[in-house]
Amino acid sequence: MKPHSTSVRQGAVPESQDKPVADKTLKLKTLVHLFLTLVILSACTVLYILLCPQLRWLSYRRLEEHKRPLVTVSGALSFEGYSRVPDGKPLVRAQCRQCALVSSSGQMLGSRLGKEIDRMECVLRMNQAPTNGYEEDVGTKSTVRVVSHTSIPLLLRNQSYFFKQSRETIYVIWGPMRMMSREKGGLTYRTLQEVKEMYPSLQIYTLTEKMMAYCDEVFQDETGKNRMKSGSFLSTGWFTMILAMELCEQIFVFGMVSDSYCREKNHPRVPYHYFEKDKLDECRMYLAHERAPRGGHRFITEKTVFSHWAKRRNIVFNHTSWAGG
Repeated sequence: MKPHSTSVRQGAVPESQDKPVADKTLKLKTLVHLFLTLVILSACTVLYILLCPQLRWLSYRRLEEHKRPLVTVSGALSFEGYSRVPDGKPLVRAQCRQCALVSSSGQMLGSRLGKEIDRMECVLRMNQAPTNGYEEDVGTKSTVRVVSHTSIPLLLRNQSYFFKQSRETIYVIWGPMRMMSREKGGLTYRTLQEVKEMYPSLQIYTLTEKMMAYCDEVFQDETGKNRMKSGSFLSTGWFTMILAMELCEQIFVFGMVSDSYCREKNHPRVPYHYFEKDKLDECRMYLAHERAPRGGHRFITEKTVFSHWAKRRNIVFNHTSWAGG
């Protein structure tokens, strides 16, 4: 009887040696996968850095393509997107070399920027923001006042200030067509007609339907979001900036914070409006609107867009929260 023996096949690796080899193979595969992942991430980062300025440039180019050509009338410019009450003629005036776009923010309080603002050729203000009592901070001049249809009743409460004392001011009113239609006699439009009858020398204009659509298109091009589907309302600041970019060769923005300001730690708390000191907090208002699922003004998103425009247009922000400000 042959003694029992364990034979090993020629070329076979013993089990004790096979396991280390498998471990090494697994580790090698893991390292290869990790290396490839890092390469892909690095490539994506490089592409983003290279393409991001190009995408912003394309967005800016679309903004330029949207713009309606400005017609020259007797040396002045005709702004076709703005219709005069009650005859419907376009806004005609000379372009401003330098404009001050004055925010209604509480950031203006204590700024002592009034004299600097008044030195500008043209000054744009918004809604019912007053100058009386705040001259040292916000100045006195009002060339153009852009007003939401919802703020018209607030102006009517102080007619002696807005309509009697400010006769040289151009009023530009924006709102939905159901309220603003000249042809269909929208409620706000009828109110403006009555104001014009009371103060015949008053200069009142409304945004045309095409201009309102244009502002929506610009918002979608810049953000990738449809304004109505995303439940967003454009702010008066948005319409004012759009007008300023047509009206002004150079824009100086006063009192507007950057898109990152309200997310910074220990930022100073200021009122939403400089003339309403004990009411809403600015950043709380901005963040609440930005997070609202529907019906919110996207203040922070708009400021992100403005910062992109400033890189291509002659726009200067006079607030330290802006890069380079």
